[in-house]
Amino acid sequence: MDKVQKTTIILWIKRIFGFTAISLWVFIIYSIAKSPLSFTEQASYCMLSTMMIFGLLSMGLKGLEYGERKEG
Repeated sequence: MDKVQKTTIILWIKRIFGFTAISLWVFIIYSIAKSPLSFTEQASYCMLSTMMIFGLLSMGLKGLEYGERKEG
């Protein structure tokens, strides 16, 4: 594979990671909002899920960027 093709593949993987993370986040927030818990109890679940999902997204993107820099 040439460098342009690898860059394009990495770019699309980043887009897929982002779309998947945001879709999962919306689904989880919607599920939490439908639960019979009070707002005070829901807030902690919302914060935890948000931090975990976007933390994993950041790690995945940083890993892709590290691999991209290492090859380049």
